[in-house]
Amino acid sequence: MRRKVALVLLALAVCCAALSPLLRWYAFPRLARVPAHHYQATVMVARDATLLDYATMRARRVPEVTIVQTLRGDVEAAERIGRDTGRDVVVWDALSHVQGPDGEMVSRIPERYVFDPHTQEPVHAEEEAVDGEPVRRRGLEFKWPFLTEKRDYAYFDAQTRVATPIHYRGTRDFRGVEVYYFEQTIPWTRVEFPRTLPVEGLTAEAVEATGTTRWYTTVRRFWVEPLTGAPVYGEETHREELRGGTLLAGRDRVTAFSGHVKMREDYVRHTVDAVAGQRLLVLLLSSHLPWGLAVGAGALLVLALRAEARGVDPGGRREWPRRGRPDSAVP
Repeated sequence: MRRKVALVLLALAVCCAALSPLLRWYAFPRLARVPAHHYQATVMVARDATLLDYATMRARRVPEVTIVQTLRGDVEAAERIGRDTGRDVVVWDALSHVQGPDGEMVSRIPERYVFDPHTQEPVHAEEEAVDGEPVRRRGLEFKWPFLTEKRDYAYFDAQTRVATPIHYRGTRDFRGVEVYYFEQTIPWTRVEFPRTLPVEGLTAEAVEATGTTRWYTTVRRFWVEPLTGAPVYGEETHREELRGGTLLAGRDRVTAFSGHVKMREDYVRHTVDAVAGQRLLVLLLSSHLPWGLAVGAGALLVLALRAEARGVDPGGRREWPRRGRPDSAVP
């Protein structure tokens, strides 16, 4: 009987030992994924900011500028691009909509972002675009990979259309959640005018024809929950200028926008709550269950060996059942 128990325990130990790495290295990458239908909206505000008045072409102080950023998953596009590339992909249609204190649109920049649903690395496809122009992304955008590491990453900047390092600056506590803090600085760089401008009939081509150019710099900061790779908070110190050309009537430069952009408080609370639930699931798949199975396999192996050892007497002979023992037989 003890021998049968030992065999059952040994079989369970082998099963747990096999499931532990299988769950971590095979199941986890396939289960921890950004869903193709994902939708997210984030509102950021810059209070006491500087904004260009296109009617007078002069900068003015305004109480608040609002940036609404939406991410919408396109399931049909993901299936189509997945068939073309032979890979699992997620397609996000992103839109950054900037509006002034009167609610009027200042600028809107759409993007199409194609990426791997687990690693967040971009997958190159013909539909990749920023503001209607094809791009070939390198690096992350919007989200970090699951199990984010304490290192620098390449982060894509939609204004300059290039990826530059975003630096890991340490581990911090953000409202009870352990996060990694990242910071990226984009120096003054000449960038394209948005295709959609706040003045009706005014086009980017018409502005560029005057010889006026647009320049941009920012310091971008993210607080990232490392298990899910989701930013729980973000802010930017953002500046834009128009320089030269006849549009400025002889002036060398004028500020188009300047402000400290931060996530609105209600969206911060919502994001922290949402990430807390996702964090537990990732922790189970990546750590708790694999390690639990590995420890369980070791415990079952010990029990199997003990059961086997109890089935052998000190002389090395196996125990026999009481009925039918050889020493009770009549010679």
